[in-house]
Amino acid sequence: MSGGHAYRTKEEIEAQAIRVWGDISSREGGLSNKDRAAIPQMDMPAQDPVARGKNQREVALGYTETMARVEASRCLDCKNRPCVSGCPVSIDIPGFVKLAAEGKFRESVDLIKESSLLPAVCGRVCPQESQCMEQCTVGKVAKDKMKSVAIGRIERYVADREREEGKVRLPEIATATGFKVGIIGSGPAGLTAAADLRKAGHEVTVFEAFHKPGGVMIYGIPEFRLPKEIVRQEISSLEAMGVEFHYNFLIGRTRTIADLLSKDGFDALFVGSGAGLPTFMRIPGENFVGVFSANEYLTRANLMKAYDRERVDTPIYESKRVAVLGGGNVAMDAARMALRLGAEEVNVIYRRTRDEMPARAEEIEHAMEEGIRFHFLANPVEIFGDENGKVRAIRCQRYELGEPDDSGRRKPIPVEGSEFEMEMDTVIPALGNVSNPLIKQTTSEIETNKRGNIVVDGENRTSMARVYAGGDIVLGAATVILAMGEGRKAAAAITRDLAERRWG
Repeated sequence: MSGGHAYRTKEEIEAQAIRVWGDISSREGGLSNKDRAAIPQMDMPAQDPVARGKNQREVALGYTETMARVEASRCLDCKNRPCVSGCPVSIDIPGFVKLAAEGKFRESVDLIKESSLLPAVCGRVCPQESQCMEQCTVGKVAKDKMKSVAIGRIERYVADREREEGKVRLPEIATATGFKVGIIGSGPAGLTAAADLRKAGHEVTVFEAFHKPGGVMIYGIPEFRLPKEIVRQEISSLEAMGVEFHYNFLIGRTRTIADLLSKDGFDALFVGSGAGLPTFMRIPGENFVGVFSANEYLTRANLMKAYDRERVDTPIYESKRVAVLGGGNVAMDAARMALRLGAEEVNVIYRRTRDEMPARAEEIEHAMEEGIRFHFLANPVEIFGDENGKVRAIRCQRYELGEPDDSGRRKPIPVEGSEFEMEMDTVIPALGNVSNPLIKQTTSEIETNKRGNIVVDGENRTSMARVYAGGDIVLGAATVILAMGEGRKAAAAITRDLAERRWG
Protein backbone atom coordinates (compact mmCIF):
# COMPACT_ATOMS: atom_id res chain seq x y z
CA MET A 1 0.00 0.00 0.00
CA SER A 2 2.82 2.43 0.83
CA GLY A 3 4.49 2.00 -2.53
CA GLY A 4 7.97 2.16 -0.93
CA HIS A 5 10.09 0.78 1.86
CA ALA A 6 8.54 -0.67 5.00
CA TYR A 7 8.25 1.60 8.03
CA ARG A 8 11.23 1.38 10.37
CA THR A 9 11.57 2.81 13.87
CA LYS A 10 14.13 5.45 14.82
CA GLU A 11 15.96 2.85 16.90
CA GLU A 12 16.29 0.53 13.90
CA ILE A 13 17.64 3.33 11.69
CA GLU A 14 20.07 4.45 14.40
CA ALA A 15 21.35 0.90 14.84
CA GLN A 16 22.09 0.77 11.11
CA ALA A 17 23.80 4.16 11.25
CA ILE A 18 26.05 3.04 14.12
CA ARG A 19 27.11 -0.06 12.18
CA VAL A 20 27.85 1.94 9.04
CA TRP A 21 29.69 4.67 10.95
CA GLY A 22 31.83 2.02 12.63
CA ASP A 23 32.80 0.73 9.20
CA ILE A 24 33.49 4.25 7.87
CA SER A 25 35.64 5.14 10.88
CA SER A 26 37.74 2.00 10.56
CA ARG A 27 38.87 2.75 7.00
CA GLU A 28 42.53 3.72 7.02
CA GLY A 29 43.40 6.45 4.59
CA GLY A 30 39.80 7.65 4.33
CA LEU A 31 37.05 6.77 1.87
CA SER A 32 37.28 6.48 -1.88
CA ASN A 33 34.43 7.70 -4.06
CA LYS A 34 33.52 4.07 -4.64
CA ASP A 35 33.30 3.58 -0.86
CA ARG A 36 31.11 6.67 -0.48
CA ALA A 37 28.76 5.62 -3.26
CA ALA A 38 28.31 2.26 -1.52
CA ILE A 39 27.10 3.82 1.75
CA PRO A 40 23.30 3.29 2.06
CA GLN A 41 21.13 6.39 2.31
CA MET A 42 19.90 6.96 5.85
CA ASP A 43 16.10 6.85 6.12
CA MET A 44 14.40 9.71 7.92
CA PRO A 45 12.95 8.46 11.24
CA ALA A 46 9.25 9.18 11.59
CA GLN A 47 6.37 8.72 13.98
CA ASP A 48 4.46 5.45 13.74
CA PRO A 49 1.88 5.89 10.93
CA VAL A 50 -1.12 4.89 13.07
CA ALA A 51 -0.19 7.17 15.97
CA ARG A 52 0.69 10.22 13.91
CA GLY A 53 -2.63 10.22 12.06
CA LYS A 54 -4.23 11.24 15.34
CA ASN A 55 -1.90 14.07 16.40
CA GLN A 56 -0.36 17.29 15.09
CA ARG A 57 3.20 16.55 16.16
CA GLU A 58 5.90 16.59 13.51
CA VAL A 59 5.92 13.39 11.48
CA ALA A 60 9.62 13.37 10.56
CA LEU A 61 11.68 13.06 13.74
CA GLY A 62 15.02 14.20 12.34
CA TYR A 63 18.44 12.61 12.13
CA THR A 64 20.66 11.83 15.08
CA GLU A 65 24.30 12.96 14.94
CA THR A 66 25.42 9.54 13.72
CA MET A 67 22.81 9.46 10.96
CA ALA A 68 23.75 12.96 9.83
CA ARG A 69 27.46 12.17 9.66
CA VAL A 70 26.88 8.89 7.81
CA GLU A 71 24.61 10.58 5.27
CA ALA A 72 27.03 13.47 4.81
CA SER A 73 29.84 10.98 4.22
CA ARG A 74 28.07 9.86 1.03
CA CYS A 75 28.92 13.18 -0.69
CA LEU A 76 31.54 12.89 -3.44
CA ASP A 77 32.51 16.60 -3.20
CA CYS A 78 32.32 16.90 -6.99
CA LYS A 79 34.53 19.57 -8.55
CA ASN A 80 31.74 20.85 -10.79
CA ARG A 81 29.30 21.02 -7.83
CA PRO A 82 26.13 20.11 -9.79
CA CYS A 83 23.95 20.21 -6.66
CA VAL A 84 24.59 23.94 -6.23
CA SER A 85 23.21 24.63 -9.70
CA GLY A 86 19.98 22.96 -8.57
CA CYS A 87 19.58 25.22 -5.52
CA PRO A 88 17.52 28.39 -6.12
CA VAL A 89 19.50 30.28 -3.44
CA SER A 90 22.90 28.79 -4.38
CA ILE A 91 23.84 27.34 -1.00
CA ASP A 92 27.39 25.91 -0.85
CA ILE A 93 26.04 22.38 -0.53
CA PRO A 94 29.29 20.39 -0.80
CA GLY A 95 30.86 22.76 1.71
CA PHE A 96 28.24 22.46 4.43
CA VAL A 97 27.80 18.71 3.87
CA LYS A 98 31.55 18.09 4.19
CA LEU A 99 31.67 20.09 7.43
CA ALA A 100 28.75 18.05 8.78
CA ALA A 101 30.56 14.80 7.91
CA GLU A 102 33.53 16.05 9.93
CA GLY A 103 31.30 16.87 12.91
CA LYS A 104 31.80 20.63 12.43
CA PHE A 105 28.12 21.43 12.78
CA ARG A 106 28.54 25.08 13.84
CA GLU A 107 30.65 25.84 10.78
CA SER A 108 28.20 23.88 8.62
CA VAL A 109 25.14 25.92 9.57
CA ASP A 110 27.09 29.18 9.37
CA LEU A 111 27.98 28.35 5.77
CA ILE A 112 24.32 27.69 4.93
CA LYS A 113 23.32 31.02 6.46
CA GLU A 114 25.53 32.89 4.02
CA SER A 115 22.81 32.08 1.47
CA SER A 116 19.70 31.24 3.49
CA LEU A 117 18.43 32.49 6.84
CA LEU A 118 15.76 29.76 6.99
CA PRO A 119 17.71 26.47 7.06
CA ALA A 120 15.39 24.66 9.50
CA VAL A 121 12.43 25.52 7.28
CA CYS A 122 14.12 24.59 3.99
CA GLY A 123 15.46 21.36 5.46
CA ARG A 124 11.86 20.34 6.09
CA VAL A 125 9.74 21.54 3.20
CA CYS A 126 11.93 22.17 0.16
CA PRO A 127 11.47 19.66 -2.68
CA GLN A 128 15.14 18.69 -2.75
CA GLU A 129 14.46 15.66 -4.95
CA SER A 130 13.48 17.96 -7.84
CA GLN A 131 16.24 20.50 -7.20
CA CYS A 132 19.63 19.86 -5.59
CA MET A 133 19.16 16.10 -5.22
CA GLU A 134 18.13 15.77 -8.84
CA GLN A 135 21.58 17.05 -9.84
CA CYS A 136 23.52 14.96 -7.28
CA THR A 137 26.14 12.66 -8.84
CA VAL A 138 25.46 9.91 -6.27
CA GLY A 139 21.85 9.68 -7.46
CA LYS A 140 22.88 9.77 -11.10
CA VAL A 141 25.31 6.88 -10.56
CA ALA A 142 22.52 4.94 -8.84
CA LYS A 143 20.11 6.02 -11.64
CA ASP A 144 17.65 7.07 -8.94
CA LYS A 145 17.49 10.64 -7.65
CA MET A 146 15.85 9.37 -4.47
CA LYS A 147 19.18 7.68 -3.68
CA SER A 148 21.06 10.98 -3.89
CA VAL A 149 22.66 12.49 -0.81
CA ALA A 150 19.78 13.55 1.48
CA ILE A 151 20.85 17.19 1.48
CA GLY A 152 17.75 18.58 3.17
CA ARG A 153 17.91 16.11 6.04
CA ILE A 154 21.48 17.14 6.80
CA GLU A 155 20.53 20.83 6.53
CA ARG A 156 17.67 20.26 8.98
CA TYR A 157 19.98 18.49 11.44
CA VAL A 158 22.62 21.21 11.62
CA ALA A 159 19.96 23.96 11.84
CA ASP A 160 18.02 22.17 14.57
CA ARG A 161 21.20 21.47 16.53
CA GLU A 162 22.16 25.14 16.52
CA ARG A 163 18.69 26.20 17.68
CA GLU A 164 18.39 23.51 20.36
CA GLU A 165 21.78 24.44 21.78
CA GLY A 166 20.66 28.07 21.99
CA LYS A 167 23.66 29.28 20.04
CA VAL A 168 22.04 30.92 17.04
CA ARG A 169 24.44 33.47 15.53
CA LEU A 170 23.22 36.42 13.52
CA PRO A 171 24.86 37.49 10.27
CA GLU A 172 26.96 40.63 10.15
CA ILE A 173 25.21 43.83 9.10
CA ALA A 174 26.97 46.34 6.89
CA THR A 175 27.34 50.02 7.72
CA ALA A 176 24.01 51.85 7.57
CA THR A 177 23.27 53.14 4.06
CA GLY A 178 20.49 55.53 5.00
CA PHE A 179 18.14 53.86 2.54
CA LYS A 180 14.68 52.71 3.61
CA VAL A 181 13.18 49.59 1.97
CA GLY A 182 9.67 48.20 2.48
CA ILE A 183 8.73 44.54 2.10
CA ILE A 184 5.11 43.66 1.30
CA GLY A 185 4.39 40.16 2.63
CA SER A 186 6.27 38.07 5.18
CA GLY A 187 6.34 34.78 3.31
CA PRO A 188 9.53 33.07 2.13
CA ALA A 189 10.26 35.62 -0.64
CA GLY A 190 9.68 38.63 1.61
CA LEU A 191 11.67 37.27 4.55
CA THR A 192 14.62 36.34 2.34
CA ALA A 193 14.63 39.75 0.70
CA ALA A 194 14.39 41.38 4.14
CA ALA A 195 17.38 39.40 5.43
CA ASP A 196 19.62 40.24 2.49
CA LEU A 197 18.60 43.90 2.45
CA ARG A 198 19.20 44.27 6.17
CA LYS A 199 22.62 42.59 5.88
CA ALA A 200 23.41 45.20 3.21
CA GLY A 201 22.82 47.95 5.79
CA HIS A 202 19.41 49.22 4.73
CA GLU A 203 16.54 50.06 7.06
CA VAL A 204 13.92 47.36 6.43
CA THR A 205 10.22 47.26 7.30
CA VAL A 206 7.93 44.30 6.58
CA PHE A 207 4.18 44.79 6.07
CA GLU A 208 2.02 41.68 6.67
CA ALA A 209 -1.75 41.37 6.05
CA PHE A 210 -2.22 38.66 8.70
CA HIS A 211 -1.66 38.98 12.43
CA LYS A 212 1.36 36.66 12.33
CA PRO A 213 4.43 36.56 10.06
CA GLY A 214 5.46 33.65 7.88
CA GLY A 215 3.00 33.63 4.98
CA VAL A 216 2.37 30.16 3.57
CA MET A 217 4.74 28.69 6.17
CA ILE A 218 2.19 29.67 8.83
CA TYR A 219 -1.22 29.46 7.17
CA GLY A 220 -0.57 26.78 4.56
CA ILE A 221 1.93 24.16 5.72
CA PRO A 222 0.59 22.06 8.62
CA GLU A 223 2.15 21.81 12.06
CA PHE A 224 2.93 18.12 11.53
CA ARG A 225 5.17 19.01 8.59
CA LEU A 226 6.58 22.36 9.73
CA PRO A 227 6.20 23.24 13.44
CA LYS A 228 5.21 26.87 13.80
CA GLU A 229 7.63 27.42 16.67
CA ILE A 230 10.49 26.79 14.26
CA VAL A 231 9.15 29.41 11.86
CA ARG A 232 8.73 31.84 14.77
CA GLN A 233 12.28 31.31 15.97
CA GLU A 234 13.79 31.74 12.53
CA ILE A 235 11.81 34.96 12.03
CA SER A 236 13.00 36.16 15.46
CA SER A 237 16.51 36.27 13.98
CA LEU A 238 15.30 38.92 11.54
CA GLU A 239 13.81 40.94 14.39
CA ALA A 240 17.08 40.69 16.27
CA MET A 241 18.83 42.04 13.17
CA GLY A 242 16.63 45.13 13.35
CA VAL A 243 13.94 44.32 10.77
CA GLU A 244 10.60 45.88 11.77
CA PHE A 245 7.28 44.08 11.27
CA HIS A 246 3.83 45.67 10.92
CA TYR A 247 0.82 43.31 11.03
CA ASN A 248 -2.82 43.57 9.91
CA PHE A 249 -1.50 45.81 7.16
CA LEU A 250 -3.23 45.18 3.84
CA ILE A 251 -1.56 46.81 0.87
CA GLY A 252 -4.22 48.40 -1.31
CA ARG A 253 -6.46 49.02 1.68
CA THR A 254 -4.40 50.15 4.67
CA ARG A 255 -2.02 51.96 2.34
CA THR A 256 -1.26 51.82 -1.36
CA ILE A 257 2.13 51.20 -2.91
CA ALA A 258 2.17 54.79 -4.12
CA ASP A 259 1.53 56.01 -0.56
CA LEU A 260 4.50 54.07 0.80
CA LEU A 261 6.79 55.61 -1.80
CA SER A 262 5.53 59.19 -1.96
CA LYS A 263 4.21 59.78 1.58
CA ASP A 264 6.07 57.35 3.84
CA GLY A 265 9.55 57.89 2.49
CA PHE A 266 10.49 54.42 1.25
CA ASP A 267 13.27 54.40 -1.30
CA ALA A 268 12.27 51.01 -2.73
CA LEU A 269 9.64 48.33 -2.22
CA PHE A 270 9.62 44.57 -2.71
CA VAL A 271 6.22 42.93 -3.32
CA GLY A 272 6.12 39.34 -2.09
CA SER A 273 2.44 39.06 -1.31
CA GLY A 274 2.08 35.52 -2.64
CA ALA A 275 -0.80 33.86 -4.46
CA GLY A 276 -3.59 33.30 -1.99
CA LEU A 277 -6.75 33.33 -4.10
CA PRO A 278 -7.97 29.71 -4.48
CA THR A 279 -8.96 28.06 -7.75
CA PHE A 280 -12.12 25.95 -8.08
CA MET A 281 -13.20 23.38 -10.67
CA ARG A 282 -16.30 25.30 -11.78
CA ILE A 283 -18.48 22.21 -11.75
CA PRO A 284 -22.12 21.95 -10.58
CA GLY A 285 -22.52 21.76 -6.82
CA GLU A 286 -19.45 23.68 -5.65
CA ASN A 287 -21.66 25.99 -3.58
CA PHE A 288 -22.98 23.23 -1.33
CA VAL A 289 -22.11 23.32 2.35
CA GLY A 290 -19.10 21.09 2.85
CA VAL A 291 -17.04 22.35 -0.10
CA PHE A 292 -13.94 24.22 1.04
CA SER A 293 -10.88 25.44 -0.79
CA ALA A 294 -7.74 23.83 0.58
CA ASN A 295 -6.55 27.37 1.28
CA GLU A 296 -9.44 28.09 3.66
CA TYR A 297 -9.36 24.63 5.21
CA LEU A 298 -5.66 24.78 5.99
CA THR A 299 -5.75 28.40 7.15
CA ARG A 300 -8.44 27.56 9.70
CA ALA A 301 -6.47 24.57 10.92
CA ASN A 302 -2.96 26.04 10.82
CA LEU A 303 -3.08 29.78 11.41
CA MET A 304 -6.24 29.68 13.53
CA LYS A 305 -5.45 26.29 15.17
CA ALA A 306 -8.94 24.82 14.67
CA TYR A 307 -7.52 21.39 15.56
CA ASP A 308 -7.01 22.53 19.19
CA ARG A 309 -10.68 22.37 20.08
CA GLU A 310 -10.13 22.52 23.86
CA ARG A 311 -8.55 25.96 23.67
CA VAL A 312 -9.60 27.49 20.34
CA ASP A 313 -13.10 28.43 19.14
CA THR A 314 -12.34 28.49 15.40
CA PRO A 315 -15.15 26.56 13.66
CA ILE A 316 -14.15 23.62 11.49
CA TYR A 317 -16.49 21.38 9.52
CA GLU A 318 -17.14 17.95 11.04
CA SER A 319 -16.30 15.43 8.32
CA LYS A 320 -16.58 11.67 8.00
CA ARG A 321 -15.90 11.02 4.30
CA VAL A 322 -13.59 13.53 2.64
CA ALA A 323 -12.57 13.95 -1.01
CA VAL A 324 -9.47 16.05 -1.72
CA LEU A 325 -9.09 17.05 -5.36
CA GLY A 326 -5.56 17.44 -6.72
CA GLY A 327 -2.11 15.90 -6.60
CA GLY A 328 0.22 18.57 -5.23
CA ASN A 329 1.72 19.21 -1.81
CA VAL A 330 -1.31 21.29 -0.79
CA ALA A 331 -3.58 18.33 -1.59
CA MET A 332 -1.40 16.07 0.58
CA ASP A 333 -1.48 18.63 3.39
CA ALA A 334 -5.26 18.99 3.23
CA ALA A 335 -5.85 15.22 3.12
CA ARG A 336 -3.55 14.51 6.04
CA MET A 337 -5.03 17.38 8.04
CA ALA A 338 -8.57 16.05 7.44
CA LEU A 339 -7.46 12.72 8.86
CA ARG A 340 -6.07 14.42 11.95
CA LEU A 341 -9.28 16.40 12.38
CA GLY A 342 -11.22 13.16 12.77
CA ALA A 343 -12.37 12.10 9.31
CA GLU A 344 -13.11 8.37 9.11
CA GLU A 345 -12.11 8.14 5.45
CA VAL A 346 -10.00 10.47 3.33
CA ASN A 347 -9.74 10.13 -0.44
CA VAL A 348 -7.36 11.89 -2.83
CA ILE A 349 -8.75 12.08 -6.38
CA TYR A 350 -6.25 12.87 -9.12
CA ARG A 351 -6.76 12.79 -12.87
CA ARG A 352 -3.29 11.47 -13.69
CA THR A 353 -1.23 8.66 -12.14
CA ARG A 354 1.11 8.71 -9.18
CA ASP A 355 4.07 9.17 -11.49
CA GLU A 356 2.71 12.55 -12.61
CA MET A 357 1.82 13.84 -9.14
CA PRO A 358 3.66 17.10 -8.40
CA ALA A 359 3.63 16.45 -4.64
CA ARG A 360 6.87 15.43 -2.96
CA ALA A 361 7.43 11.67 -2.97
CA GLU A 362 7.90 11.71 0.80
CA GLU A 363 4.53 13.41 1.36
CA ILE A 364 2.73 10.92 -0.88
CA GLU A 365 4.48 8.07 0.93
CA HIS A 366 3.49 9.42 4.34
CA ALA A 367 -0.14 9.92 3.25
CA MET A 368 -0.34 6.34 1.98
CA GLU A 369 1.22 4.99 5.16
CA GLU A 370 -1.43 6.85 7.17
CA GLY A 371 -4.23 5.10 5.30
CA ILE A 372 -5.34 7.85 2.95
CA ARG A 373 -6.92 6.38 -0.20
CA PHE A 374 -5.76 7.40 -3.65
CA HIS A 375 -7.96 7.31 -6.76
CA PHE A 376 -5.86 7.88 -9.85
CA LEU A 377 -7.07 8.66 -13.39
CA ALA A 378 -10.33 10.11 -12.06
CA ASN A 379 -11.80 13.57 -11.64
CA PRO A 380 -15.11 14.95 -10.27
CA VAL A 381 -17.62 16.34 -12.73
CA GLU A 382 -20.45 17.13 -10.29
CA ILE A 383 -21.11 17.48 -6.55
CA PHE A 384 -24.51 16.44 -5.14
CA GLY A 385 -26.22 17.87 -2.08
CA ASP A 386 -28.94 16.66 0.27
CA GLU A 387 -32.20 18.39 1.17
CA ASN A 388 -30.32 20.66 3.60
CA GLY A 389 -27.86 21.86 0.98
CA LYS A 390 -24.95 19.81 2.33
CA VAL A 391 -22.62 17.65 0.28
CA ARG A 392 -23.75 14.01 0.07
CA ALA A 393 -21.85 12.58 -2.95
CA ILE A 394 -19.67 13.33 -5.96
CA ARG A 395 -19.78 12.01 -9.50
CA CYS A 396 -16.41 11.28 -11.10
CA GLN A 397 -15.23 10.41 -14.56
CA ARG A 398 -12.34 8.09 -15.36
CA TYR A 399 -9.41 9.18 -17.51
CA GLU A 400 -6.61 7.72 -19.57
CA LEU A 401 -3.30 9.38 -20.41
CA GLY A 402 -2.54 10.71 -23.86
CA GLU A 403 0.40 12.68 -25.24
CA PRO A 404 2.38 15.12 -23.05
CA ASP A 405 0.90 18.62 -22.66
CA ASP A 406 2.65 21.97 -22.04
CA SER A 407 3.67 20.85 -18.53
CA GLY A 408 5.56 17.87 -19.95
CA ARG A 409 3.16 15.44 -18.31
CA ARG A 410 0.88 13.16 -20.31
CA LYS A 411 -2.48 14.81 -20.87
CA PRO A 412 -5.50 13.19 -19.16
CA ILE A 413 -8.27 12.29 -21.61
CA PRO A 414 -11.84 11.54 -20.38
CA VAL A 415 -13.14 8.02 -20.96
CA GLU A 416 -16.70 8.20 -22.27
CA GLY A 417 -19.35 6.39 -20.25
CA SER A 418 -17.02 5.84 -17.29
CA GLU A 419 -18.80 7.98 -14.68
CA PHE A 420 -19.19 6.67 -11.13
CA GLU A 421 -20.41 8.08 -7.82
CA MET A 422 -18.82 8.21 -4.35
CA GLU A 423 -20.60 9.14 -1.13
CA MET A 424 -18.87 12.13 0.50
CA ASP A 425 -19.79 14.80 3.01
CA THR A 426 -16.78 17.08 2.40
CA VAL A 427 -14.98 18.13 -0.79
CA ILE A 428 -11.69 20.05 -0.69
CA PRO A 429 -10.39 21.32 -4.05
CA ALA A 430 -6.60 21.73 -3.90
CA LEU A 431 -6.09 22.97 -7.44
CA GLY A 432 -3.68 25.84 -6.93
CA ASN A 433 -4.02 29.53 -6.21
CA VAL A 434 -3.82 32.76 -8.19
CA SER A 435 -2.78 36.25 -7.17
CA ASN A 436 -5.10 38.47 -5.18
CA PRO A 437 -6.21 41.26 -7.56
CA LEU A 438 -6.03 44.02 -4.91
CA ILE A 439 -2.57 45.30 -5.89
CA LYS A 440 -3.50 45.32 -9.58
CA GLN A 441 -6.74 47.17 -8.81
CA THR A 442 -5.03 49.87 -6.73
CA THR A 443 -1.73 50.27 -8.59
CA SER A 444 -2.27 50.54 -12.33
CA GLU A 445 1.40 51.39 -12.92
CA ILE A 446 2.38 47.77 -12.18
CA GLU A 447 2.02 45.51 -15.22
CA THR A 448 0.44 42.09 -14.71
CA ASN A 449 -0.16 39.16 -17.04
CA LYS A 450 -3.50 37.52 -17.87
CA ARG A 451 -3.24 35.33 -14.75
CA GLY A 452 -2.80 38.39 -12.56
CA ASN A 453 0.87 37.74 -11.80
CA ILE A 454 3.18 40.75 -11.66
CA VAL A 455 5.47 41.03 -14.68
CA VAL A 456 9.15 41.58 -13.85
CA ASP A 457 12.44 41.84 -15.74
CA GLY A 458 15.49 39.64 -15.23
CA GLU A 459 16.35 41.48 -12.01
CA ASN A 460 12.80 41.29 -10.60
CA ARG A 461 12.04 44.95 -11.31
CA THR A 462 8.39 45.74 -12.05
CA SER A 463 7.15 48.31 -14.56
CA MET A 464 6.81 50.83 -11.70
CA ALA A 465 9.97 52.66 -10.68
CA ARG A 466 11.48 51.58 -7.34
CA VAL A 467 9.10 48.61 -7.05
CA TYR A 468 10.32 45.00 -7.29
CA ALA A 469 8.44 41.73 -6.92
CA GLY A 470 9.08 38.03 -6.51
CA GLY A 471 7.78 34.71 -5.26
CA ASP A 472 4.28 33.41 -5.95
CA ILE A 473 2.99 36.86 -6.94
CA VAL A 474 5.32 36.55 -9.95
CA LEU A 475 5.69 32.78 -10.45
CA GLY A 476 2.20 31.67 -9.50
CA ALA A 477 1.98 29.02 -6.78
CA ALA A 478 5.53 27.67 -6.44
CA THR A 479 7.74 26.35 -3.63
CA VAL A 480 9.28 27.92 -0.54
CA ILE A 481 12.82 27.71 -1.91
CA LEU A 482 11.90 29.11 -5.34
CA ALA A 483 10.25 32.05 -3.61
CA MET A 484 13.38 32.53 -1.52
CA GLY A 485 15.48 32.58 -4.65
CA GLU A 486 13.26 35.32 -6.05
CA GLY A 487 13.68 37.33 -2.85
CA ARG A 488 17.47 37.03 -3.01
CA LYS A 489 17.63 38.13 -6.64
CA ALA A 490 15.39 41.14 -6.01
CA ALA A 491 17.32 42.17 -2.90
CA ALA A 492 20.58 42.15 -4.84
CA ALA A 493 19.03 44.32 -7.55
CA ILE A 494 17.59 46.76 -4.99
CA THR A 495 20.94 47.17 -3.24
CA ARG A 496 22.74 47.66 -6.55
CA ASP A 497 20.16 50.14 -7.88
CA LEU A 498 20.17 52.17 -4.67
CA ALA A 499 23.97 52.36 -4.66
CA GLU A 500 24.03 53.42 -8.30
CA ARG A 501 21.28 56.01 -7.71
CA ARG A 502 19.22 54.45 -10.48
CA TRP A 503 16.41 56.96 -9.97
CA GLY A 504 18.61 60.02 -9.38
